[in-house]
Amino acid sequence: MSRNNRSFYLYFAIIIGLLLFTVWIGTLKVQNSGYTRGQFVDQLENNEVAMVNICPNRDTPTGSLEITLKNGEERTLYVTDVTEMEDLVRSYGLDPRVENVPEESWFLNSVFPILIVVVVCVFFFVMMNAQNAGGGGGKMMNFGRSRARLTLGGENTIKLDKVAGLKEEKEELEEIVEFLRDPGKFTKVGARIPKGILLEGAPGTGKTLLAKAIAGEANVPFFSISGSDFVEMFVGVGASRVRDMFAEAKRHAPCIIFIDEIDAVARRRGTGMGGGHDEREQTLNQLLVEMDGFGVNEGIIVMAATNRVDILDPAILRPGRFDRKIAVARPDVRGREDILKVHAQNKPLGDDVDLEQIAQTTAGFTGADLENLLNEAAINAAMEERVFVKQEDIKKAFVKVGIGTEKKSRIISPKEKRITAYHEAGHAILFHVLPDVGPVYTVSIIPTGVGAAGYTMPLPEKDEMFLTKGKILQDIMVSLGGRIAEELIFHDVTTGAQSDIKKATKAARSMVTRYGMSDKLGIINYEDDDDEVFIGRDLAHAKNHSEEISGQIDREVKTIIDDCYGKAKAIILEHEGVLHRCAELLLEKEKIGRAEFEALFDKKYPQPDDPAPTPA
Repeated sequence: MSRNNRSFYLYFAIIIGLLLFTVWIGTLKVQNSGYTRGQFVDQLENNEVAMVNICPNRDTPTGSLEITLKNGEERTLYVTDVTEMEDLVRSYGLDPRVENVPEESWFLNSVFPILIVVVVCVFFFVMMNAQNAGGGGGKMMNFGRSRARLTLGGENTIKLDKVAGLKEEKEELEEIVEFLRDPGKFTKVGARIPKGILLEGAPGTGKTLLAKAIAGEANVPFFSISGSDFVEMFVGVGASRVRDMFAEAKRHAPCIIFIDEIDAVARRRGTGMGGGHDEREQTLNQLLVEMDGFGVNEGIIVMAATNRVDILDPAILRPGRFDRKIAVARPDVRGREDILKVHAQNKPLGDDVDLEQIAQTTAGFTGADLENLLNEAAINAAMEERVFVKQEDIKKAFVKVGIGTEKKSRIISPKEKRITAYHEAGHAILFHVLPDVGPVYTVSIIPTGVGAAGYTMPLPEKDEMFLTKGKILQDIMVSLGGRIAEELIFHDVTTGAQSDIKKATKAARSMVTRYGMSDKLGIINYEDDDDEVFIGRDLAHAKNHSEEISGQIDREVKTIIDDCYGKAKAIILEHEGVLHRCAELLLEKEKIGRAEFEALFDKKYPQPDDPAPTPA
């Protein structure tokens, strides 16, 4: 429990106790002992009363009688008229003792109510201060304060040796570490260290981890904040937070300021659907001034990370602000193996686990993807009551991460299962035959969490820096393989190829409009960027091609799709026997691996006369 919470409960308990005490004091006058006037009169008549004390209240004639019986018992009787009771007692020959009327309590009447008010005021004052200091609900009191989290040099345990798969990026940043350790070596020769370093790359590639490792390696204070933490609904708050953050950084110089997702605050100014955004632009202006303006921020290095460098304002990208732009790329096969070794350190692996083979089969995975892959494998091992991770766990995690969770309990009719088997067999044949897209890793007709009735997963064996025209055409052919198999076998088509057709159409259109791979339209970029208005670009801009060109683009896209469809259909017809054998094997096992699928091409089964009846 935090100190603020303990203080809250303490003050709350004190106030509740005082209120209960006040209520108890007030009820003393009205409580009843259960002793009645009739019982008292009977005891007087029976000569059982030894002595009576009359105690009048301040609001006379009310009061109480303290009665002592001859047998030693004591009774209390509350009465409305003490004078009448005095006469009654005297009539039975007893001489009662009458006490003086008590004086009013100045404490209860005057001091105690004031004390209650003071305690309540102090309680709320202390709670507001505690909230302001903790930053919880006291935002009204510290809008302009920086929200950057400070990690001192000795507290940061992340070093560069814990960052795997980013060899070139670490080498490029080593001189930053050297400057932070020994700035005099650079200033002697008139060198100026870069004021800002922009890390750009796909999500999950390790940009934030790299920034933490640089601060940990240099053993300097590290301020970390997200770009969205600057922007509020009130104009001027973000600029105030920027000033406060740099003022705090000056007191801890040399240090590193790391702004994650800087595109949230540093987007191109004066663009978008509604024109400028006053609060965001003021925040950006202040950030520009602090990084390289009239202010002097010696010893402060600003590092930022984004995966949308194309929408950042040009002013923040110029030398003197972000002097260097380091691209943090997806790891290659060697980098993936190193990353897997790092994340496998705290996971007991079985003797059948081959990290090198896993690295080869995870082309395109980022560091975050690989960490998630091993984590899902460890979860699967724990669910099966095992204390180590097997290769089979990693295979299941690979399917779960890449495709989605298999839903084996979903009930599917035999007709739909047969259609799915031929659909996936059509994809698998093209993956195997075409040279640039395979080989096949897994073929399954088990529904997945993404809404697919089945899936065919290829096994990329090498990293590719760019796509060739032939590779894109083969990808289109593979996408159309499922629809072709349905048409050939069942003489009908289903909606199951919807995503495949969308993927093929997008690839063909990109060939024509983006990559300049059309023979008829030439090496010209016709890509339309209308959607970029929502990510920080201008709304008012003319189309970069005419309506006539738009028609030619549509015709060229259709030509590419039709040509790929014809070539893919010819390949599937050539391997029709494999198509039937693969579908039958899928109906039997529901999932087959690479070895089982490739064995179908070696077996020479006789062609059935009527392998699959046309569905009604």
